[in-house]
Amino acid sequence: MRNGASITGWKNYRSHRRTNLKPGHAIEGAWFILHEAKHRNNDPHLIKLGCNMLDYMWARGWDKEFGGLLYFADVYHKPVQEYWQDMKMWWPHNEAIITTLLAYLLTGNKKYAQWHKQVHEYAYRHFHDKKNGEWFGYLHRDGTLAQPAKGNLFKGPFHLPRQEWYCWQLLEEYLK
Repeated sequence: MRNGASITGWKNYRSHRRTNLKPGHAIEGAWFILHEAKHRNNDPHLIKLGCNMLDYMWARGWDKEFGGLLYFADVYHKPVQEYWQDMKMWWPHNEAIITTLLAYLLTGNKKYAQWHKQVHEYAYRHFHDKKNGEWFGYLHRDGTLAQPAKGNLFKGPFHLPRQEWYCWQLLEEYLK
């Protein structure tokens, strides 16, 4: 997903706000499309669309140096200008855990199983508070804790419980 759409469509904007990619939002959108594909008896067109979205944003959003999903990327591979550009947030990882599992179950493509393992391991190693439960919300790019809040105006009990519930449902169905 890109910022900067107008009523007349995309333009080749040079403003940094118009060249931001948000991998988390696009990956979340991909699982919505994959869910609809599943609902429509594994509609191949929707599976391809959802997987293409996942593939593109995984390539642009997965941090090859430190692991985890970047919150922002730039469409032209330029430095991201947002002041929180080095953050990794909990919810894109929740969405990626869902999306990669769903993509694997719908396609059987082992690439998605590997990505699922990769994002699952990263998220549970870095965001999960093993001592007190729940997940921290915000990490620096290198995976270190940015601040210890587990709930605030933006982080509430939505993405993580939905991820746990949805993946449980997928796996229950798969194992039947």
